[in-house]
Amino acid sequence: MRMTPAALMAGLALLIAATPAAAHHAFAAEFDATKPVKLRGQITKMEWINPHAWMHLKVINPDGNVENWMIEAGPPGALVRRGWSKNSVRPGTEVLVEGYQATDGALRANGRDVTFPDGRRLFAGSSGTGAPRDGADPEEGVPEQDESRR
Repeated sequence: MRMTPAALMAGLALLIAATPAAAHHAFAAEFDATKPVKLRGQITKMEWINPHAWMHLKVINPDGNVENWMIEAGPPGALVRRGWSKNSVRPGTEVLVEGYQATDGALRANGRDVTFPDGRRLFAGSSGTGAPRDGADPEEGVPEQDESRR
């Protein structure tokens, strides 16, 4: 059987579309490793979406001004394996988030560690995206599974 060029191109396009992406973006494309942030505030919303979960945080500054931050976390499956649950991130829960601010200065950060009221400290980041490694998390440097399998 002889394949026409159009059929060959269609097959190639399907093969490429089915190949999972190894990484959808690099840390440095959106966040600045030289701008660490520590944010204490109340969770207003948690979005368990792929490829990254997002925590929304209401932060009240010392001057009384309210800032609404968006914190990027790792994939939902990875967070659950690290001890996160839907019950641990309920709206109103006060947390301390350590991470890195967006390169454009927006109220957006890549979360690294989140400390909960009971003292638990959970890793929130995505390893392997170029985020700074400080050795604070034992999973740091352990490659995550292919996100398409989550």
